[in-house]
Amino acid sequence: MRISSVIQNVACCILSCSAACSAQGSAGTKGKLEPRWLVDVPTAGMLSKGSVCLDVDFYQEGGVLLCASFGVFDRVSLGASYGGSKLIGGDTPVMNETPGMNVRIRLLEESFILPALVLGFDSQGNDGYLKELDRYRIKSPGFYAVVSKNYSFVGYLSLHGGANYSLERSDGDEDLNVFAGLEKTLGPIASLVLEYNLAANDSRAVGRGRGYLNAGLRWIVGGGLTLGVNLKDLAKNGGDVSIANRTVHIEYIKPL
Repeated sequence: MRISSVIQNVACCILSCSAACSAQGSAGTKGKLEPRWLVDVPTAGMLSKGSVCLDVDFYQEGGVLLCASFGVFDRVSLGASYGGSKLIGGDTPVMNETPGMNVRIRLLEESFILPALVLGFDSQGNDGYLKELDRYRIKSPGFYAVVSKNYSFVGYLSLHGGANYSLERSDGDEDLNVFAGLEKTLGPIASLVLEYNLAANDSRAVGRGRGYLNAGLRWIVGGGLTLGVNLKDLAKNGGDVSIANRTVHIEYIKPL
């Protein structure tokens, strides 16, 4: 057999394996896994039964947040999370007050007309715990309901919207909150996400009443691994930043 033929066969095998692996993620037109979050707000996506997921977020001030989730059934998942600020660097770490807990239940599957509907609870906030206010910088969703609908549009366009009621109320802000967002695929293995969190329950202690506008890019590495980079608080609701709060997200999903 000629060397050129061997090289061609090896190249074909590598490309075939790469294509197969690239489908094992939650971004792009080839993504086979449902995205469960945009940036900070949930979608109606679910883990399949028997799947485990590890999410890792790296955020400002050397913060790291870990979340482990498990698909109990195709329509039910459970998870727990924990993390803290200043874990990266030489400062004394500031850990979250308590671990976060989450559960989501899909009440309605998406159809040609109707969106998917998920009810859930998540006590995990984002971007660090503020001990003086007894809350997270970005409040946890608490109890929430979210709908998601997918459309074919130069790939796929997914629209999401929902409402939530956070149990972080020690700052005196107890209003019901709403949020919305979208995901647009960018080819076979990448997606752009955009969300707006009205933050109606965060207009006094931290927020400025502008809500949180966040954007992100997701791409599939393969084998259940999806990476993301985010630009958070583009409206500068939480304070003056040069461009936005830059964060990194890692998602790894594996069926058992």
